[in-house]
Amino acid sequence: MDIFGTILWPIKWVVELILVAFHWLFTNMGLDPAAGLTWVLSIVGLTVVVRAALIPIFVRQIKNQRRMLEIAPQLKKIQEKYKGKKDQFSREAMSRETMELYKKTGTNPLSSCLPLLLQMPIFFSLFQVLNGAQSGHAGVGPLNETLAQQFGNASLFGIAPLHQSFQGALNAHPQQVAVMVIAATMVVLMTGSQFLTQLQIVSKNMSPETKASPQFKQQRILLYLLPFVFLFSGFAFPLGVMFYWLTSNIWTMGQQFLVIRNMPTPGSDAAKAREARLARKGKLIQEDGAVVLSIEEEPKKTTQRVQPVNKNRAKKQAGK
Repeated sequence: MDIFGTILWPIKWVVELILVAFHWLFTNMGLDPAAGLTWVLSIVGLTVVVRAALIPIFVRQIKNQRRMLEIAPQLKKIQEKYKGKKDQFSREAMSRETMELYKKTGTNPLSSCLPLLLQMPIFFSLFQVLNGAQSGHAGVGPLNETLAQQFGNASLFGIAPLHQSFQGALNAHPQQVAVMVIAATMVVLMTGSQFLTQLQIVSKNMSPETKASPQFKQQRILLYLLPFVFLFSGFAFPLGVMFYWLTSNIWTMGQQFLVIRNMPTPGSDAAKAREARLARKGKLIQEDGAVVLSIEEEPKKTTQRVQPVNKNRAKKQAGK
């Protein structure tokens, strides 16, 4: 086993455990254990578990992005301080001050890539599990030889093997047209969901200051370049891996929609839309982002005048 396989071994074991657990569940619900639909649903279940486990990291990513926005003016001051200075001493001083600022504020510019980086080993592990199952090879964990053969021979709608890719179907003799059609549709859906996810961030959840920065122009270019990367590389993915990636993209799109709607970047179009929605409901937003009732909705305090008690009058009434 090479070092790459050694690193992926525990991840593949967990991937197989979750995959087999969902396969057992759907089989006990009455689905055919060898059917492609059963294994596709198992892959979807695996994706949901993985993405749910990454929610704390995603929330941490959002908080870190907020802190990065807060320290943006300080970063700009450091950059302006060393603007035009190309000597090694100045570059080292600029790098040192920048790292001290990151350490002081608890920010990490690489955290935005963390959820994707954590998914990649799972992605490659599933890819290897599928490739092994194609030949009927047992996995490293709960995916035994019987299940591996079922997985390797499973076909969606009885015509599209889950281990097959568009490229493989194209090179087959005869060509597997049904696989090519399904794979092409999956690639388009994967690319479209990836594009829409990034588009809603760029168009709605960025402040005017960010949109005016050079980094925004680069991100705008990547918005249109990255889908092409998925478009061409997706044709080499097995159908089973495509279902994982498509489900993950749909999860990301929905998750991003909820974050932009409820936790938008301050000053962005999404933040203004949220303020307008809350204003229509009679609510206000404090500077720290907390939502409070407006003055009109605060319960009115009623005061009742209490008459002083006359002891002599009370005794007369008691005597009567």
